[in-house]
Amino acid sequence: MGDPHLLSSAHPTASAAAAASSSSAREHPGPIDEDLAAPDPSPSVAKRPRVAAEPPASGGCVPYVEADVRALVSMAGGIYPLARAEALRGLTAVLEKVDPSSRASVAITECSYQCAVVLMRDDDNGVRLAVVRLVDACARNFSARLDFDADGYGDLMDMIFLQLSSMARDMCTQVRMEAFAALGKMQRVSEGVLLQSLYKKVIKTDSMDVSIINGQKLPPKLKIPCAAGIFSHGIEDEFYQVRRTACKSLGALAKFSTQYTEKALDLLMDMMNDDSEAVRLQTLEALFHMATYGCLSVQEKHMHMFLGLLVDANALIRDAALKILGLVNMPKLQIFKSAVDGLITSLEKYPEEQDIYGILFSIGKNHGSFSANIAKHLAKEITMASDGELILDKPRVKALLIVSISAPFSDDKHKKLNIPSIIFSHAIPLLEKVSCALGGEVNQDSLLSYLCHKGGMPFWENRSVSAEFGESESCNVEKVEIGAHVENTAKETKCLDEVLVMQSMKSILEIVEGAWTMRMPCNVCEVRSILRTCKEELRLLAENSSGSIGAFLSFLSEYLDAILFIVEIWQLIQLDNPYTFGLTSLDILLEKLDMSVRRMEYCYVGLNRVLEVQVLELSLIAHLFRLSKIAVCSKVVLGKLLWVINRLEDLCADGSCELSDFSREIKKACDTSPTGDNLIGSINNLFQLFRLKPTTDFGMLKVINAVLRVCDNNSENPLQYICGLPVGISFKISLWNVSSHHRLWLRMTIGESMQHTFLEFSGFGGNDEVKSGSMVAPLYATPKACSFVLQVCLVMECPSAGISTHQGGHGGPSDCVVQLSDELNVYFVSVSQW
Repeated sequence: MGDPHLLSSAHPTASAAAAASSSSAREHPGPIDEDLAAPDPSPSVAKRPRVAAEPPASGGCVPYVEADVRALVSMAGGIYPLARAEALRGLTAVLEKVDPSSRASVAITECSYQCAVVLMRDDDNGVRLAVVRLVDACARNFSARLDFDADGYGDLMDMIFLQLSSMARDMCTQVRMEAFAALGKMQRVSEGVLLQSLYKKVIKTDSMDVSIINGQKLPPKLKIPCAAGIFSHGIEDEFYQVRRTACKSLGALAKFSTQYTEKALDLLMDMMNDDSEAVRLQTLEALFHMATYGCLSVQEKHMHMFLGLLVDANALIRDAALKILGLVNMPKLQIFKSAVDGLITSLEKYPEEQDIYGILFSIGKNHGSFSANIAKHLAKEITMASDGELILDKPRVKALLIVSISAPFSDDKHKKLNIPSIIFSHAIPLLEKVSCALGGEVNQDSLLSYLCHKGGMPFWENRSVSAEFGESESCNVEKVEIGAHVENTAKETKCLDEVLVMQSMKSILEIVEGAWTMRMPCNVCEVRSILRTCKEELRLLAENSSGSIGAFLSFLSEYLDAILFIVEIWQLIQLDNPYTFGLTSLDILLEKLDMSVRRMEYCYVGLNRVLEVQVLELSLIAHLFRLSKIAVCSKVVLGKLLWVINRLEDLCADGSCELSDFSREIKKACDTSPTGDNLIGSINNLFQLFRLKPTTDFGMLKVINAVLRVCDNNSENPLQYICGLPVGISFKISLWNVSSHHRLWLRMTIGESMQHTFLEFSGFGGNDEVKSGSMVAPLYATPKACSFVLQVCLVMECPSAGISTHQGGHGGPSDCVVQLSDELNVYFVSVSQW
């Protein structure tokens, strides 16, 4: 450590205060280290009054502040270590309150700094810890001054860096940690001092021979030994907390010097072999900050370490390494290829980590020339493959295509990259991955237009695309500006997408219609397999669709669910034992069918007549199954069935559509026998008349949807409650296509207990398309348990038989409901267990 008497001569303005403090300070050559587990070197301080150490109010007069500072400085020279530490903490609090740019702040900061310098070698751990924090606060105030260089504070900041480096060798673990943390917060320091902190051997340069502070020369022997290799010692510390803090500060100082960054990178890469996972993660975070500053350039000697991190068993390590690779500069093609190969290896080992494609696109975009080289070799590989195609499902091929397609988006606009057209055409199936990698800079329609144009797709043959792209024969689209160039073609691409989706839907519906003819019991398994495959294809189409098409794809998915339930129910009806009692699989399937039909009927806005007729016929067959199950003509079921028949007649009255043979025969049976006795015996024949006639005419269809969220709650952060007393729960709710006439309820379930809370739209903002708001719902009956999980969802009330039967005062919906949001788990723990 430096000599405190010599250090105190740096600023004579506070020499009197320093002398008063130094006369009382106790110095011992060897401070005793403390136990690492102790959270505070002086825990008893919390039990002592802190009246003298409290900072003044920020709005107080400056003389009062200076008087308090003088009192604290005097207190810091006392004989009791707790009092000295408390005084230093008080000075730190004062510095945090004062304005660094004010005239009074200069004297206060210098006085506090001199007081801290005198006590740097105090024999009490708590005092030295408070000294480091006070010096850190002084450094922040010094660096905040606008006339920094004019007043000679530049050399003073170097001196503070050296003093903190000296404290980083302290015997107390917490003092070392605090010193390294303070070093990382330094805002101004010379390059020579920074470099010396990395080398254990003293560097001799002309710039470090003599230091002058306020006109006074300081011998170079005070500068060099204090900082020599301090970070090298820090990353070799026996305690992982010190190593982690040293790594963090090592990376934070990289913004000051490129030469420093190159040497610091070597030290940080060595830390990737540390035994502590926390140290390794902190090292990666430091490297990420260095890459963010744009000063991280990876060399060949570092690549083996990065490639090993990409396949690390720890997902956090892999994720951090990926983020760094997406930002680093790779000066050589061989290093670039090694990085790409390493990412491909990671993708093959962890195929679920789809973010790797985004990193591949990022490094390709940052190294356009290298990406173009990859593209040329890949084009040759595609051409030499059989039939001119490659298997795009292989991770390697997809990864190389992503890298190749990133070249036109790079900053190498001045270079003629000449990406082969075959790359663009093969990249079209990866449209979604490319769009995600671009982060929304270009919409998918514009991107598809660009890929089709550059790939020479037949769709573009009869158009003057170059003019629309803003290209001349000697100019290529090489930047993200393509989004602006293709506005004229985006609409046509969207139409093309819609046509392709419609064709896919027609093909799927034809397959479904054919599968319906195979519904005999011996073919049920095959029919189920076909219907599930068709539903999966609809789900894939829906991922890239929105608006009315997306809503119709969702509707078709519900429609296929209903058909699947009908097939399975019919099989059970043929085989079921009529003497079975209790809840059976048939009851469960009937309930699922009812729910699916209910969702199609009530969760879609803008159903045209054709779609409504199809839904009503599914409802008819569900009611017939109910009658077949109970083998008795129920008045409730018969009433619903008659209402459906009447509704079908109303829809077909104008001749736009006609009743099917299935509906007509049911109507005839009901007219013949008002009690419905004829229906029971003819259900089998009626079912044989049912035909699927799916349509793709959906009009302006919209889907009603909701999202329910609870903030800051999970199994590790539960809400607290008192057993038996109500508790309030704050929800954030988003609604789509919900109008004022809809009745929504918040359903809360604990085991078999259920509570409903009505949703008032008055507190929601937005319109009929999108509404959002928040509400606090009370849970009245909390169980007498240590903890519990509450299941919550939003449901919408559905008027029975098309007639609203709302009756207030029943504490819940009076009609059947349909679930709008996913079920959410809310975690609670009793206050007595907290």
